[in-house]
Amino acid sequence: MAIELNVGPVAHGGWCVARHDNRVIFVRHALPGERVLAEITEETSRFLRADAVEILDPSPDRVTPPCPFAGPGRCGGCDWQHASLDAQRLLKSEVVAEQLRRLAGIEWKGIVEEVPGAPDGLGWRTRVQFAVDREGVLGLRRHRSHDVEPVDACLIAHPEVENVGAEVMNWRNASSVEVIVSNTGDQAVVVAPKPRRTVAVPDLDTSVAVFVDEGRGHTRVVHGRNHLVERVGERDFQVTGSGFWQVHPGAAATLLATVMEFAAPQPGEWALDLYCGVGLFAAGLAKAVGPEGAVFGIESESVAVRDAERNLRDLPQARFARGRVENALDHFGIERADLVVVDPPRAGLGREVVDRLSALGASRIVYVSCDPATLARDLAWFGDHDYHLADLRAFDAFPMTHHVECVALLVSDSI
Repeated sequence: MAIELNVGPVAHGGWCVARHDNRVIFVRHALPGERVLAEITEETSRFLRADAVEILDPSPDRVTPPCPFAGPGRCGGCDWQHASLDAQRLLKSEVVAEQLRRLAGIEWKGIVEEVPGAPDGLGWRTRVQFAVDREGVLGLRRHRSHDVEPVDACLIAHPEVENVGAEVMNWRNASSVEVIVSNTGDQAVVVAPKPRRTVAVPDLDTSVAVFVDEGRGHTRVVHGRNHLVERVGERDFQVTGSGFWQVHPGAAATLLATVMEFAAPQPGEWALDLYCGVGLFAAGLAKAVGPEGAVFGIESESVAVRDAERNLRDLPQARFARGRVENALDHFGIERADLVVVDPPRAGLGREVVDRLSALGASRIVYVSCDPATLARDLAWFGDHDYHLADLRAFDAFPMTHHVECVALLVSDSI
């Protein structure tokens, strides 16, 4: 049964907020100010979830979704295909501002900025992980579901991802298939078999590397070399297997430039790069602090540490170690730093890490975040240690989705 709703403001996660019979309803496929018919998809003790299935009074920001697989009950990969790009960025700006205000008591009046490389919001995703149905057909998960929506093309996928042609092949016995392309032209497919099954990899172009994901971060090379090469500026970065790299083709360069602007590293300084991956930010920091300075990167994935060491082998002032940030600072006896850069996963830093970083005496901390909620939570905790938010920029590194990338500059009030 559908109910009529007047849709209110945007909420974090690709929803808008409505109310019915004094209950909060989080509505997908709607926009603020619209009147819609919605079907309830989930009920909890505190709120309801719903899909807008008919738009009775549309927003002027509403557009026809470009993808035929977008919409209620279909692919769950995109949240905002029914909104113009300008409207999407305004909605994301409102989410970032609301999270900072509610969780950290911080007023932010910025705007989510476009990342170069996808002017129409399509064709940007250089890494796409497809699910596989029982028949071996590739697709994408429906929203909050294990069900697979078969797709023959993904409009937000980079054109070179589509050129691999994985969606039109059969992948029986696979649980997932990830297609990866780099900005240097490398292409790879990472196949994760179902337990105790073997996947017969379809015939791919000989230029496409093929890896089998054996779990626990290990991949086995079936064909081609075991890594891709990404280029930012004049530096190449090796990324082994399905290791982490920004999925938007313009994101790595944009984030590096912003981190360097905020960090303002000086010759001779001692910098930390935590959750450093394959060394993107460490490269910029090491070049700036020079041979009289030092950069120490910490990363939990051993393969990424090896990549970082190789990528920065011409910068001996940069060193890397494997470890979890929660205990690595103590393990390596790190008691001070002039500057700290952190790029944690979506869960953020957490109270323990915030407390430990605040004790290092760094005059500035640059925080790269893919989740405004955990960022705001951590900023509030940094505030307890006399660090204040000096600047924050937000970037639309994931068009058509609710995700947003933020870079925050924290400055110590006590130094």
